[in-house]
Amino acid sequence: MATLKIDTVSRWFGNVVAVNDVTMEFGPGVTGLLGPNGAGKSTLINMMGGFLPPSSGAVTLDDAPVWRNEGIYRRIGLVPEREAMYDGVSGYDFVLANAKLHGLPDAAAATKRAIETVDLVEAQSRPISTYSKGMRQRAKLATALVHDPQVLLLDEPFNGLDPRQRIHLMDLLRTMGKEGRTVIVSSHILEEVEELASRIEVMVSGRHAASGGFREIRKLMTERPHQYTIRSGDDRALASAIIAERCASAVQLVLPKGAGTAPGVSHDATLQVQATDVGEFVRVLPRLALSRGIRLYEVSPADESLESVFAYLVAR
Repeated sequence: MATLKIDTVSRWFGNVVAVNDVTMEFGPGVTGLLGPNGAGKSTLINMMGGFLPPSSGAVTLDDAPVWRNEGIYRRIGLVPEREAMYDGVSGYDFVLANAKLHGLPDAAAATKRAIETVDLVEAQSRPISTYSKGMRQRAKLATALVHDPQVLLLDEPFNGLDPRQRIHLMDLLRTMGKEGRTVIVSSHILEEVEELASRIEVMVSGRHAASGGFREIRKLMTERPHQYTIRSGDDRALASAIIAERCASAVQLVLPKGAGTAPGVSHDATLQVQATDVGEFVRVLPRLALSRGIRLYEVSPADESLESVFAYLVAR
């Protein structure tokens, strides 16, 4: 078990502030570090890996400083985003060199395990110059795993992976999280983080914008109207009732293509409702339908995806 802490950390490069007064804590399991390109994710990953000192604040692993602490490096594995590698050596030799740098008692056995774990056995003897982008990603992951670290930091690890490789890596990271490792995955791909991580930390413009599970983050956005899609037995009557209750700022009847505008029931039509008070809307809607004898066929949030959360946070 390992706990990685970032305490009021900032990092600037000249006049450019890459990370601004960020505090986070990472424990066992998979945590997603989400944000657009330029949000400060890579800078944060490099500070957590001990490759970059904070300009202010502290990064610690189980209360020990990470920067310039050689003993800590045995407990951390890093998969950087950059692709610079030693193209003239084979994948096996590249991983073996890292095993030897860590002073492992049986570097060859550790290398074999790491290469098998990332599914790179067939290509291990080939020079890295012949590797595809996805194979390079797997070779970097093998070097990060060769010393069996407690903390694994991955910066955009799914770049260049084909669908089969992506599924394999996701399964591997989930397993590591369940085993008690602290796994931190940085990504700007919303679907990756939503599918993989049990906890999400959102970075926007160098700042820590939100923290928690996806639904926890969504609940923080009380000032943003929530979108709902509703199908009912009488959409027009229900729309009028919702508007009269004033628990929605907008209600739109969406008809299927080719449908007329004459009154009547169409089960293919939907209501798009923008609820200003979610709690009130969820409480009032069943009462409105029941009192008017309107059957509800579907009530579903139209914006309960990580993409909507992310778009909101970026726009704030």
